[in-house]
Amino acid sequence: MEARTVDRTNVQTSAASGGSTRNFIQHFLEMVMAMVAGMAVLGGALSLGFAIAGHGNPVHYAALRALVMTVNMTIGMAVWMRHRGHNWVHIGEMTGAMFLPLAVLVYPFWAGLLQRGALLGGMHVLMLPSMLGVMLYRRDVYAQDHRGHSPGHPPHPSAGV
Repeated sequence: MEARTVDRTNVQTSAASGGSTRNFIQHFLEMVMAMVAGMAVLGGALSLGFAIAGHGNPVHYAALRALVMTVNMTIGMAVWMRHRGHNWVHIGEMTGAMFLPLAVLVYPFWAGLLQRGALLGGMHVLMLPSMLGVMLYRRDVYAQDHRGHSPGHPPHPSAGV
């Protein structure tokens, strides 16, 4: 059997750039999964808490639901980022990216220019490019292996706090 080699020129960037496209994509997908987990687990816990208390779930109000979902997704993502060794500056930047779509869309919703579905759907759609923007701004951080910004390893030069 002939040994096959894999050309990694498109996947692996130079060591000087601090990481790879594979790591970058992995970071993005992990954060998206953490957001979904945060939304499901914390949203479920909130609904259960209201049910146990004998109250209706108030998140049927679209703007409140949008806020709660954003908070739940952000908590899931922030916990995962911290677990992976990201510093608070990077977590704060990503939190801002998560809340940006809500800030942009809630006012047109309140003004009657957006329907409930457009608010909630638009937020979810806009969160991804918003996160991607932060990741591209900090590409050197998000393209490195997690071990590059985990406790016990030397911090990346742009790691900040």
